[in-house]
This record gives sequence, C-alpha cells and structure tokens, in this order.
Amino acid sequence: MPGAENIQLDEHAQEQLQSLARSRTCAVRRAERARIIVELAAGRAKQEIAKQLGIARQTVLRWERRFLRLGMDGLKDAARSGRPRTIGPQQIAQIVQKTTQETPADSTHWSTRSLAAVMQVSASSISRIWRAQKLQPHRVKTFKLSNDPLFAEKTAAIVDLYLNSPPHSVVWSADEQCQLQALTRTQPSLPCAPGHPATKTHNYKRHGTTTLFAAQNVGSGKVIYTFHKQHTNQEWIQFLTMIEKHSPPDKQIHLIIDNYSAHKHSNVQRWLAEHPRFRIHYTPTSGSWLNQVERVFGEVSRKCLKHRSAATVEALQQDIAQFLDRRNENPKPMNWKATTNDILQKVKRAWQSLHDRYAAQKPSAALASIERYFNPPNLTPAPT
Repeated sequence: MPGAENIQLDEHAQEQLQSLARSRTCAVRRAERARIIVELAAGRAKQEIAKQLGIARQTVLRWERRFLRLGMDGLKDAARSGRPRTIGPQQIAQIVQKTTQETPADSTHWSTRSLAAVMQVSASSISRIWRAQKLQPHRVKTFKLSNDPLFAEKTAAIVDLYLNSPPHSVVWSADEQCQLQALTRTQPSLPCAPGHPATKTHNYKRHGTTTLFAAQNVGSGKVIYTFHKQHTNQEWIQFLTMIEKHSPPDKQIHLIIDNYSAHKHSNVQRWLAEHPRFRIHYTPTSGSWLNQVERVFGEVSRKCLKHRSAATVEALQQDIAQFLDRRNENPKPMNWKATTNDILQKVKRAWQSLHDRYAAQKPSAALASIERYFNPPNLTPAPT
C-alpha cells in the first residue's frame, strides 16, 4: 500500500509514537501526528487515514515527509519567526546602562513607567528587558563585610573551636540582647479566622526595657541566661561569674564574644586575670554572625517576642525565661559545617567583587589577612 514501504519503525520508536497517540496530556496536534505515522507504518493508505482522522490527504502527506526527513523531531512545531524586533541591541544596552548607572531626578530608582517615558518605549518592553537581564532596581539587599586586620586569624580560631573542641574544656558562646521592650497594643488584638489574618494596631505603649544576657554551651546546646536593666562592665562581670558557676570546675573555659566595649573594660580584664581558666576569643569586628548565641537571640525574637504583648518588664522577662527553659528541656547543639577555608574563600570573593565590580578604593585589611592565611610568609632565616 502507498506509504507502507516508506515508514519503518523500530520497537522503541513504535512504543514512543503509540504512547504519544494515546496521551491525554500532550498537545492534540502532536497526538494526531503520532497517529498518522503509526497508521502509515501499519500499511494503511493516506486517503483512509485522512478520512478516519477528519483531515486532508495533503496533511497526512506533509507529516509523512517531515517524519522521513527529521524523525521524531519532525512531529514538533517548527520555530516561528514572530513579529520583527522593534527594540534593537543598541537600545537595549542603553536601557540597561540607564537602569544600572543613572537614577531619575524625582526618585531613588527607576520604575518601568518612568524609564519607559524617558526611553520612549512601552512599560511592558522595559519589564521584558529587565526580566531578561535579571534587573530589579526596586530591590536593595544590605551587606556588611568585616575589615578586621586579624579577620582570618580570629575566624580560624573560632571555627576550630566549633569543629574540634579542645579536650578537657567547655566552649561557651555569649552575648547580650539589648533594649528588649515590654509593649502593649492600644487596642485588643483579633485572632486569625478563615480567610482573615490576625490583626493588631500599629501603635503601642512602652512599659520599659530589659537586657537579656545569654550563653550557649556549644557542646550541649543548653543556654544559661539572666536579665539586667543595664549592660555595663559590672553586669558583664556578674554574667562571667554565672558562666564559671555553670562550668565543670576541672575544665578550661573557652568564651566566644564580640567586641562590645564593656567586654574589654579594664575591670573585666582584671577579673579575667584573676580567673586564668578563661580563654577569650573575640569575633572579628562586624562578624557577630560567627557567634552561635546570635542564633538563640534570633529564635527569641521570632518565636517569643514577635507577636507578644507584655504589660510590665517583669512579665516580659518571665515570658522569655519560660521560652528558654522549654528550649533547654530538649537542647540541640548547632551542627556547624562551614570550614575556615569555606568562609575565607567566600569573604575573599565578596571583597574582590567589591573592588572589581564596583571600583571600591578603600584597601581591605581583612583581605590582606585572608591572603596571609592562604599564603603565609616564609619565615625561614636566610643562610649566613
């Protein structure tokens, strides 16, 4: 029969075409084309196939030729040219340059409509170009890079405590969470309901503040804490005494803290000199993200304080204490995985991007510290 000698299908192609022909999810036209080829391979005449499928004989002939020439790919729709471009590459480059290098006179950033008016194109065209170039001028992300001259050395010391705690020692991560406010809303809040979120007034009444002193045992995850109205060196010394009390008497204490002035006060230094089993490890400046206790403070803010009202400072302290006590019933130490090399390489890329992409002129002491870490100076004495 006509066509029977032309279409020869192997077992895999036969199964693939039959699956397409029976499919309920692919495009109807693709299923129809697959049925045409299956019927031709079975030896049926083109006129008979056309009559069965309700199409013209020329349609059957067209897809037979396409399949013979291109195989399975021939059953797909050919690419269409579409309407010719009205915005050329040069104008696109101008739009990108204006988006990234300039700002409008009456705003801090461009919108699709304001830039469209300047470039004399449609707002939808600006939107398509921004999406293609992955530009989002309305978004701004914040960042902070430490410029500590001893950034690499401090980071290496702290990460080593997390990954390889010294024997016969206990590691504490400590800090203060300041200015925790006891607040009540000016009107009662309403609970959530189906189709409606919980509501509260935007204005509130203050009833005082407190400071949470907390330290997390890096090995066990347990948190010790206390509250003070202020956070001076005197309160910090009292908290150090508390940490020592909760540490085994026969173990050395490694304490990870930030560079807050109260932590380095002369009174604190004298107290530490009188308690020699303390080993202090300062995080790099602007590097408190290395301090694990910040994770605890984040949980307090998100889970305990975010939607809470407290009429007194004492009530606020009680709520936080109950939250931390429940947390201590099942403490979980942080599973720290980042190595010193991973952290330093990432910070190094950030500093290099700041210098290369944005032409930052300020020299980086932290970057110099990282370079020293990866390429230590050769201290071998010269031969005499």
